[in-house]
Amino acid sequence: MKMANSGIEAAIEVFVHGFSADRSSTFPYEASRVGPLWLMRDAERKNPRDYRGEEWVVHDVAAQEADAIVRQHARPGFAISVVIANEDPDGPTRTAYKALGSRLLRTEGFFVHRLRRIPSSPAVVSIERVRTAERAAQLAKIIRRQPVPDHLLGDSAPFRQYVAVDGADIVGRVRSLDAVGATWCSSMYVEPSHRRRGIGQALISKMLHDDRAFGSRCSALAATHAGALLYPRMGYERIGTLLIFALSSRKP
Repeated sequence: MKMANSGIEAAIEVFVHGFSADRSSTFPYEASRVGPLWLMRDAERKNPRDYRGEEWVVHDVAAQEADAIVRQHARPGFAISVVIANEDPDGPTRTAYKALGSRLLRTEGFFVHRLRRIPSSPAVVSIERVRTAERAAQLAKIIRRQPVPDHLLGDSAPFRQYVAVDGADIVGRVRSLDAVGATWCSSMYVEPSHRRRGIGQALISKMLHDDRAFGSRCSALAATHAGALLYPRMGYERIGTLLIFALSSRKP
């Protein structure tokens, strides 16, 4: 059990640093420890009303202890993700947080790829890494973000963006972010008109091959129920589940 906990704790560290790096594209979003919990939230802002929601991550900590820590340190507007390893039942955790007045928002699968065997997947469209300002601007328009600066399009950038291109159109995308010697997979999406054609698998395959080439020890991600059907086919191993709660306004 100790070795299993060590593995999932390492994956959680990849999660919090990768997720925070992804959200930092518009404003610094920081990962830190608060006692036995991980906290991800905006750096200090001049106007408190500008704060985005923060995320607390809990593993192997009793619900009452986690609840007390969060209530002492959290800003208004937050969620708590409790990571349950595969070998542990989630029923007691659901019951404990419900007793504290918390509401389960959703569950997500927690996955890791060890990057030993990466399936190759033939693509029906072009799969490419975003390397030019023109392609970065095209992608930014689709996802409604500022374009990635030119200096973050090279091999030394802390993240890599990939797109599936059909003719002149971007029809799929995924992002890989460097995090504590590993990588965090983010923003996987294929347009509905182009699904069930292997595009998602081709994007993941390209990303994972590059992850390994750039020295990542593993790739981690969290997936919805729909996404959880894709990733095992690409060699990801499900190691746990995220139970994502909204805590009640009850005073401690």
